[in-house]
Order: sequence, then C-alpha cells, then structure tokens
Amino acid sequence: MRTVDFAPLWRSTVGFDRLFDLIESAQGGAEDTYPPYNIERTGENRFHISLAVAGFSPDEIAITAEQNVVAVEGTKRNREDREFLYRGISYRPFKRQFSLADYVQVKGASFDNGLLTIELVREIPEAMKPRRIAINGQAPASVQKIETAKAA
Repeated sequence: MRTVDFAPLWRSTVGFDRLFDLIESAQGGAEDTYPPYNIERTGENRFHISLAVAGFSPDEIAITAEQNVVAVEGTKRNREDREFLYRGISYRPFKRQFSLADYVQVKGASFDNGLLTIELVREIPEAMKPRRIAINGQAPASVQKIETAKAA
C-alpha cells in the first residue's frame, strides 16, 4: 500500500493539522469492524449513529464526547459461573471513534434491544449563519448633505 508523507505540507500550512491527521488515519490500513454501525441523517441538521452491541448492557458501555470526536467504548465483565459450549456472540472489548464536523454536538443516547443509538445535532451559532442585509431606498442623511453641498 502506498503512503504519502505530509511533512512538507505541515511546514507550509497553518491550521490544517486535523485534516492531515484524518487523511493519515484513513490510510491506516485494515480498520476494526466491530461493532458494526450505521450512520443516518434524520433531518437537515440531525443524525443518528447506531451500533449493534448485542450482549452488552448499558452500564458496560461508555460514550465520551470531546471536541469534534465522539468515542464509544465497551468492556464486558467476565462471569466465571458460565460454561460456553460454543461462543458465537462476541464479547470482546471495543473502542470506536467517530469524527464530527464543526458545530455537531451529541444530544443524547439510547439503548434498546442490543442497539445503541447516539443522537447528533448540528447547531450553527447565529453569528456564523448567513444573514440578509437590507438595502435602503435612500442614502443616509450624512451622504445626502454632502451631495447637496457639492450641487450648490
């Protein structure tokens, strides 16, 4: 597999560290596929991440939200009183991380029938939203006075 050295770009760019880290992690080879998950858009600014965590209980799963990253970690407690003849349901520990776009926040999580669902919402601050600027029909009074003085 070919890899790209981003060192020359780091020397000539400012503020793109996160982008280069994402590209390098995408090149990282085989990704762990456990637990399987879905990401769905439920509205213009609403998303759900659903993870299939059969065999885990809610107290064995931890969800951590940091800046632009949500991490889900699960650790199954071993019970010595059980003897398995065949074990097809995986109880291995896992850690799955999802990179979030700017202004996407975790609003909540639910657990139902072995499916963990994380609710995400993009809330753009008012200062960052586009706004319409009204155009007045007349020039401001100070501009009108200057134009009248020039005409005289």
